[in-house]
Amino acid sequence: MHPYILVFISIILGSSGQVAMKLGTSQVSTTGLGFLAMLFKYFTNIPILTGLLLYTLSAVVWIFAISKVQLSIAYPMVASGYVLVVLLSYLLLHEPLSSLRVLGLMTIVAGVIIIANS
Repeated sequence: MHPYILVFISIILGSSGQVAMKLGTSQVSTTGLGFLAMLFKYFTNIPILTGLLLYTLSAVVWIFAISKVQLSIAYPMVASGYVLVVLLSYLLLHEPLSSLRVLGLMTIVAGVIIIANS
């Protein structure tokens, strides 16, 4: 498998994990709960657990990726995860996506492309 594919698999897993955890937190009401009760509610929530699993898998794939790709190239590519999270948040969580935010995302994408081609 091409090493850059590993980088992007890691990014996709990590971004998906973030969205899954957000979905989980929106399902859990912690109002009036103590710290331990809140932790119990969070860590028995399936989307949160799924998000943590995806995030862990992302880290494992990342380790393989950086063993084959220069870190100075691979790590800036992680910025594309910001773009993916914003897009997934817009599509799945119905969060707003302003034109200014789109401009920022395009700037990130341009930076990732420049670094990937350097």
